[in-house]
Amino acid sequence: MKPQNVNSKPTAQSPGPSRKSIVPLSGQSSGQSHVRPIGGGATPLLEVERLSKFFSVGGGQTLKAVNDLSLTVGKGETLGIVGESGCGKSTAGRTIMRLYEPTSGATRFEGRNIYDMKGTELKRLRREMAMIFQDPYASLNPRFSIADIIAEPLDIHHLAGSGKERRRKVEELLERVGLRSEHASRYPHEFSGGQRQRIGIARALAADPKLIVCDEPISALDVSIQAQVVNLLQELQRSLGLTYLFIAHDLSMVKHISDRVAVMYLGKLVELAESSELYANPKHPYTQALLSAIPVPDPQVEAQKERIVLSGDLPSPVNPPSGCPFRTRCPYATEKCAAEVPAFREVSPAHWASCHYA
Repeated sequence: MKPQNVNSKPTAQSPGPSRKSIVPLSGQSSGQSHVRPIGGGATPLLEVERLSKFFSVGGGQTLKAVNDLSLTVGKGETLGIVGESGCGKSTAGRTIMRLYEPTSGATRFEGRNIYDMKGTELKRLRREMAMIFQDPYASLNPRFSIADIIAEPLDIHHLAGSGKERRRKVEELLERVGLRSEHASRYPHEFSGGQRQRIGIARALAADPKLIVCDEPISALDVSIQAQVVNLLQELQRSLGLTYLFIAHDLSMVKHISDRVAVMYLGKLVELAESSELYANPKHPYTQALLSAIPVPDPQVEAQKERIVLSGDLPSPVNPPSGCPFRTRCPYATEKCAAEVPAFREVSPAHWASCHYA
């Protein structure tokens, strides 16, 4: 696939983004480049504003895992987040969930900044947000029965008035994810990876959350099982009105499940658009390279497809490049890319990218 919308011979006089295309963050002037793309839902459920998470790695160095991330997720929407390993997508999900405390920024859930919450208010929030983890073998306590694993949120939030009600809810959750009630008395080692992930999904559903962060929930599963889990997640979303933040590196699967897709590179958001728009008309050179690597089932089409091969390795987030973080691997980089950080701007209706020449 030949890259589009990138000028191979840009000049320093290339026009900048129109101010009319920028949605300022609250408290910022329209002339600033930080933006919060509006989600697909009529009402935002989750608003992430200039979120950063840095880690000290010794020697006075700082690893910038997530750097100035802003986005929204509408109620009932699935927002996919994709990128290479190490780009910061899982750290972003965990920081949004407040499993990590942020270095800076805000995350608002139904208008409330979760980083300001304490005590009872924070515990109530935990009922409304849940997470499905990547590794179904490591995320289930091997000493707990399946009933105790699934019922843990019920116990923490006192959602079952009696042992009988607890058992009933566990059995209902097992059946909802395609398992049988008699599985409740068994232990994780007795199940396959796909079954364990279904147990993890049942646990995430136990407290009746509004938002579920899915942290690469299918990457550890066999290909034959991945589609089953994705179909289950979609069915649960339709029946329960769930909102998903779906983190993955499999772009073909993300296209299938997501309403919109966000692309991260080296801790930063580089592109965000409706799923169909992003896959048909990628604006950022990094997104174009990722999409060119997706195999096509038709062997004739696959043989004729042009792949974009990136040179060099992914830079270290401890010492990221100046200007555009992608410039060291971009075939279209210019002096401007080294000197200026590109604004994350709306390059076409509801399509955002951080490239000087998009």
